[in-house]
Amino acid sequence: MKKILLLLCAVLLSGNATAKEFAGVDLADSVQLGARTLVLNGAGIRTKFFFKIYVGALYLPQKQASAAAIIADEHEHRMALHILRELSGEKLFNAFNEAIVATQTPAGLAAMDAQLKQMGQIFDAVHEVKPGDVITLDYLPASGTQVSVNGTVRGTIAGSVFNRALLQIWLGDKPVQADLKKGLLGG
Repeated sequence: MKKILLLLCAVLLSGNATAKEFAGVDLADSVQLGARTLVLNGAGIRTKFFFKIYVGALYLPQKQASAAAIIADEHEHRMALHILRELSGEKLFNAFNEAIVATQTPAGLAAMDAQLKQMGQIFDAVHEVKPGDVITLDYLPASGTQVSVNGTVRGTIAGSVFNRALLQIWLGDKPVQADLKKGLLGG
C-alpha cells in the first residue's frame, strides 16, 4: 500500500512539473506545433482599466529575451490568449485592429488590408469568447497565422508581414501593455 501511495504522489508531482500557473491559468511548459516542440517563453496578463482580459503566453522554439529577434524570426511560434472575460467577436477584432493600427504606418496598413478583413471575418464567425476559452495564433511559415479557438481552426491568414504586425501588438516599440511585454519576454 505504501508503494502505491508513493507511486501516486510521484505521478501527481511529475504532472505539476510540466505546467506553470499564471493568474489562475495553467500554462504548459511546452506545446507541439506541427513537428516542432515550442517552449514557454513567458506570460503576462492583459488588463484594460481594472478588468482582466486574458493571460497571454508566448511559445517559441527556444527561449528568447529580444523582442526584435522574436518579431524578425521566421520559425514556428504560438501566442495563446487564455480568456478571462466574456468578449464578443466584434470587440476582439476591434481590439486587435486598434492595436495593429497603433503600431503600423498607413502604407503598412494598406498592404495588410486583405489580411485585416479576413481576421474580421474570422472573429465575426466566432461570435463570442468566455472565460476559460483559449485563442491560439500559431505562425506556420509555409501557410501563415492559423487562428484557433478552443482547438478548432477558424482560419489561416497568409503572410509573415501580418504575423509580425500581430507580434508587434505585444512586443513592438509601442506594445499594448508594457508589463505584458515584459512578461512575454520572460521578465
